[in-house]
Amino acid sequence: MSEKILIVDDEVEIADLIEVYLKNENYTVFKFYTAMEALECIDTTTLDLAILDIMLPDISGFTLCQKIRERYTYPVIMLTAKDTETDKITGLTLGADDYITKPFRPLEMVARVKSQLRRYKKYNVTLPEEKRHIILYSNLTLDIKKHECLLNDKPISLTPTEFSILQILLENRGIVISGEELFHRIWKDEYYTKSNNTITVHIRRLREKLGDTLENPKYIKTIWGVGYKIEEK
Repeated sequence: MSEKILIVDDEVEIADLIEVYLKNENYTVFKFYTAMEALECIDTTTLDLAILDIMLPDISGFTLCQKIRERYTYPVIMLTAKDTETDKITGLTLGADDYITKPFRPLEMVARVKSQLRRYKKYNVTLPEEKRHIILYSNLTLDIKKHECLLNDKPISLTPTEFSILQILLENRGIVISGEELFHRIWKDEYYTKSNNTITVHIRRLREKLGDTLENPKYIKTIWGVGYKIEEK
């Protein structure tokens, strides 16, 4: 069954171009030129990924991303017309998994979509109970196969990227993992570059969800100039 992808962009030519390339990859596409039109689709359709333009005529893509994150964990890719750190960091902070700056190469966009979907599907495969991989750490429970994270036995909603970072750090407890290594492990098959702030922003948002602090971390510790680690218990 083909994955279902939401496209929201008021630039008709851009939205139509993305639709053509994604349909050529046999994805099912739901395309809208306004956020209000997209909201009904978000509420009524089981989606696998969303591509949201930041500048929309009615509701901003940031707000639309927030509404998605209130209920769903599927990947969100933001489209920004300007290569500014502010837009990128804002989108990542609100729960986006990636961003693409206009103008973009269609094949690069397709590569990013495929990468996000692979990770999302990897963490949402249902396997028999005996094959589930569960990591326990302090008050955290991470179920890799069910893509579930519990903090004090209460579920917290993590994006695929946040889940990947937490999984890597938990599986390598006591070892410092550099931002570059985290970046490579998560996006290793992609040939484009991102800002160094990408991992930093995801770590910051992950800490917020875990109730962690930079000054006195219970979980993710920053080793200045080196990277991040979760201590062994």
